[in-house]
Amino acid sequence: MKKIITLLFCVFMILGLASCRKNQGEPVTNDEPQSLLEKIRMEGKIVIATEGTWAPYTYVDESGNLTGYDVEVARAVADKLGVEAEFVTGDFDGFLIGLDNGVYDAVFNDIDVTEERAAKYDFSDPYINSTVVLIVPEDNTTITSFADLEGKTTTNTITSSYAATAEECGATVLGANTFEETINLVLQGRADATLNSLGSFNDYMSVHPDEKLKVVDSFVSYAAVPLRKGEPELLEAINKALADLKADGYLSKLSYEFFGEDVTGD
Repeated sequence: MKKIITLLFCVFMILGLASCRKNQGEPVTNDEPQSLLEKIRMEGKIVIATEGTWAPYTYVDESGNLTGYDVEVARAVADKLGVEAEFVTGDFDGFLIGLDNGVYDAVFNDIDVTEERAAKYDFSDPYINSTVVLIVPEDNTTITSFADLEGKTTTNTITSSYAATAEECGATVLGANTFEETINLVLQGRADATLNSLGSFNDYMSVHPDEKLKVVDSFVSYAAVPLRKGEPELLEAINKALADLKADGYLSKLSYEFFGEDVTGD
C-alpha cells in the first residue's frame, strides 16, 4: 500500500510540474513537426508529382533521366529549401487527389490556376505563362476559334483545365492520358480538336514535322504550384525560392533551354 501511495504521489507531482511550466509559459518540447515545411526539412525531401510524359515540361530523355522545365524548376526549388526533390510520376488525373491525401507535397506539372482550383488549393506565384492553343487537322475548315467548339468533340485529360475550357465552350470531351494520345485521336477523326500547350505542340511538331495539324486559336494562362491549404510556411518558402530563381535568371535560362523562348514573364 505504501508503494502504491508513493507512486501516486510521484505521478501527481509530475503532472503538477508540467501544469506549472505550461502556466508559466515554458515551452513544451515536441519532436513532431508542426508544419509540412518542418516535416519536409526533417525528412530532407519534398515529394513532387509530375507526369513524365509531357515534353518539354516533364519527360524522360534518351538517357532515361526525368527532366523538363517543370522538373528542373522543382529541383531548383527543392535546393533552395535545403532538401532533395523526390519525384513520383503518374497520370495527371490523380495528382490533385494525391495532394489531398498527402501522397504528394506539391505538384510541378504546368498546372493552370483556375477559380475552381484556387477555391480548394493554395497556389504559388506563377512560374510559367503558358499559351493554350486549339489544335485541329490541317484540312478542318469548320473550327477557326474556341467559339466554334459548340457541339464538337475535343480530347484531353478529363481533369485538366483544357477539358474544362472545352466544356465551357460547349464541346464534349473524350478522355486521354497523354499528349500524343490526344493528337492521335484528332488525326484518326475520333475527336475534332484538342486544347493544349503551345510548347508541347511545338515540341511534338519538331519531331513529327509532316503531321497535318494546325493551330487556329489561343489564349494565355498562368501555371503555378498547387499545395494543400493551411500550409502558409511552405507556400511562402516556395514563393521565395521561385522569386530568387527568377531574379537570378535561372528560370529564364531553363525556359530558353526547353522552349527556345522566355515563358516566365508577367
